[in-house]
Amino acid sequence: MGTPPTPARETRPDRPTRASGRRRPRRLRVDDVTVVDPAMMKRAIGGTVVGNTMEWYDVGVYGYLAVTMGRVFLPEADPSLQILFSLGVFASTYVARPLGGVVFGRLGDRVGRQKVLATTLILMAGATFLIGVLPDFAAIGALAPIALVVLKLLQGFSTGGEYAGATTFVSEYAPDKRRGFFASILDLGSYLGFALGAAVVSVLQLLTTEQQMLDWAWRLPFLLAGVLGVVAIYFRLKIEESPAFQATQDAQENKVGEIADAQGRPRNTLALVRQHWRPIVIAIGLVAASNTVGYALTSYMPTYLTDSLGYDPLHGTLLTIPVLVLLALLLPVAGRLSDRIGRRPVMWLGAASVLLLALPAFLLIGVGSIATTLAGLSLLAVSVALWVSSQASSLPALFPTASRYGAMGVSYNVAIAVFGGTTPLIIQALLQATGNELVPAFFLMATSLVGAVAVWFMKESSQRPLPGSMPSVATEAEAHELVETQDANPNIDLGDLPFLDAEPAQIVDPTEPDEPATTTASVASPSRGTAR
Repeated sequence: MGTPPTPARETRPDRPTRASGRRRPRRLRVDDVTVVDPAMMKRAIGGTVVGNTMEWYDVGVYGYLAVTMGRVFLPEADPSLQILFSLGVFASTYVARPLGGVVFGRLGDRVGRQKVLATTLILMAGATFLIGVLPDFAAIGALAPIALVVLKLLQGFSTGGEYAGATTFVSEYAPDKRRGFFASILDLGSYLGFALGAAVVSVLQLLTTEQQMLDWAWRLPFLLAGVLGVVAIYFRLKIEESPAFQATQDAQENKVGEIADAQGRPRNTLALVRQHWRPIVIAIGLVAASNTVGYALTSYMPTYLTDSLGYDPLHGTLLTIPVLVLLALLLPVAGRLSDRIGRRPVMWLGAASVLLLALPAFLLIGVGSIATTLAGLSLLAVSVALWVSSQASSLPALFPTASRYGAMGVSYNVAIAVFGGTTPLIIQALLQATGNELVPAFFLMATSLVGAVAVWFMKESSQRPLPGSMPSVATEAEAHELVETQDANPNIDLGDLPFLDAEPAQIVDPTEPDEPATTTASVASPSRGTAR
């Protein structure tokens, strides 16, 4: 991606390429290109990152308070049943996520990304805050655990539209050449949110007694989430609709012939799956591979450190926090790398790193010292960074603008529900069945092989316009350069661009000589091509 493009033969700007009977659209003009406003790009990133951070903050808080939550809401039950209840409530969020992905995905493709993202965040923040003020079993009896399940289902339902919408939104806003970097910041927010949740719980465990945690201290992290939610909602309401979605809406509302038909939304979710089943399968494979490694490091590792290696819960938590911060900082580095060498090469590196590093990582962790444990966890963090960093930019590039949010909602949330959320349960079951402390490494290696197959079938999307969208750049100068070099640019295919005023198709006489290319337009108005 970083090498100069191979020069291509220039052709006349006002007519198709030399191929008898071949149709081609008109030439790319400067005012076709979306020039991203830097201030709006920052708002878009900030407004989406805060939502992702809050989502994973809640995952971290509930995961580290699982034992406490079981004792608060089922105090009279057997300890094993209390833990089972807590894990079941945690799993219920993943049951609701696919439904939320379908509902909010369809809405996001109809009414806009920004409106739906604001709605999902309000629901998510409200449900989390209500958990913090929920009466316990001693106050309302059996209604307490039922209410907890209902609120976690609401969380899962709203979360189903969160990540799919956030990745769609940021990818549509970002310039083509830097989409990998900007999209990777979303996952940076996710892992920092998880680390923040773990840190808050750890501080409470240090400052309060066990009885105080059961009486009132468990509420504080959820109440803090409510405050974070208000801040996140403020930032999210400040962002504007993505230019790619707005352009597609214009084509459909104006009924621009073939363009509107090509970008039309499927009538329902079943039609969407039938129309896009191949990229949906690819997306599920990618998410399954990246998130099994990610959930093994985040959700499962504290359990592994305490149950298998004998660390107390507090130290098990504290060991993971610096590794999560390291992982978060590696993500934008790997995202920028994907802009330079491509999404597929970085994902190949992710698959290879799991195959090569998973066994050494768990062997180091198994030694039992703090130094070797941190070293092993850091190796896993490198693998997660390589796998996850390109996910937020690669998945939206699998689908056209008109169906992107809906298809993302289906594929991502099905994969998370089936593979991501079940990772701790599957690994723990395999450990108990085999007694082999290295079985987590073998499981991660197997899922990365599945992901490698998905990468094989995935088209490269680095530095290319999103399907159904016009090229997007950071400056007016880049827009002029793109137009001037469109014949020699391997990342631009005029036949794939959704020109709203495409000229009537022409038939080329192959005996007629070509003429030198010229730039057909200059910037006349930013109304069509600039994101403001």
